[in-house]
Amino acid sequence: MIRRRTLLQSGAAVALGAPALAGFAQASVTLKFHTFMSPTSNVWLNMHKAWMDKVTRDSGGRIKFEAYPAMQLGGSPVQLFDQAKDGVVDIVWTLPGNTPGRFPRIEVFELPFMMTNAEATSRALWEYVQTKAPDEFRDVRPIALQVHGPGMFHVKTKLITQPGDLRRLKMRGPTRQITKLLGNLGATPVGMPLPQIPDALSKGVIDGCVIPWEVVPSVKVHELTTFHSEFDREGRALYTTTFVMAMNKARYESLPPDLKKVIDANSGIETSAFLGRVQQAGDAPARKLAVERGNKIHTIGLAEAQAFRRQARQVEVEWVQDMDKRGFNGRDLLETAHKLIEKHTKA
Repeated sequence: MIRRRTLLQSGAAVALGAPALAGFAQASVTLKFHTFMSPTSNVWLNMHKAWMDKVTRDSGGRIKFEAYPAMQLGGSPVQLFDQAKDGVVDIVWTLPGNTPGRFPRIEVFELPFMMTNAEATSRALWEYVQTKAPDEFRDVRPIALQVHGPGMFHVKTKLITQPGDLRRLKMRGPTRQITKLLGNLGATPVGMPLPQIPDALSKGVIDGCVIPWEVVPSVKVHELTTFHSEFDREGRALYTTTFVMAMNKARYESLPPDLKKVIDANSGIETSAFLGRVQQAGDAPARKLAVERGNKIHTIGLAEAQAFRRQARQVEVEWVQDMDKRGFNGRDLLETAHKLIEKHTKA
């Protein structure tokens, strides 16, 4: 009788334990997502939140997010990549170029007159990193690699129609290669993170900046500048900037296999293309805001762009030389990037 009761008790324990084990197998996780973008920006609302919402849906609600825009968890934009690497947060979206020289091979996509459109160039960037620079992001698990739409000039006091118009202007640039570009075009380059632009324009620290249209409303550049110079979309853009959405490696590895698959399904070339496409889609409504304010917008034609190309050429030459000194084949990296952009643009 005692033995039978013991067996019954044991069976009851197993039966009671079964739901608990099932519940454990279906446990949900909460991931902290951190970035510098404003909570009212196109990037945050239509890219980051859209991606998080899709992951949550695809996981049946088992992956949830604590979402922190505008550096709400502390630190500076420059520290975001290391926050993901070190596990301070789980996922970040940031500019590799915030830490100059740390990710040298992907800088090829930030060279002058490389990019066509953000979707195709983002696809090319993802493929390029997988084949030519996978170790640049070995400290994290890359979710997406993308670029923004065509970069252009925004200036307080004068219209830019030729390189000489930039002479003596203090112009904000986002990354090492783009500040070099501004210097070669005759401007005085000033490197600073995006959130610092409004204050710098207001106080005269800078006379203008280079950003794509899409970013303009989030930093009120259409209110703080009067003149905008864009390049004809039939040619290559003046520049673009690279971005990475990255996850802490240990946090990814800690996920149950089925939730890893959800993250995997929302990573890679298609996610990169989605982010690039949505970011560039924000260009037109942002441009409209400048038009409605009566700001002056000038399009630099294909022929006029040649003067900018000639003066910017040295940036490319110096980048190739820098890669060669680091032990990479700079010319091969440059040609590969060009071919991948062309391939994905024509696809």
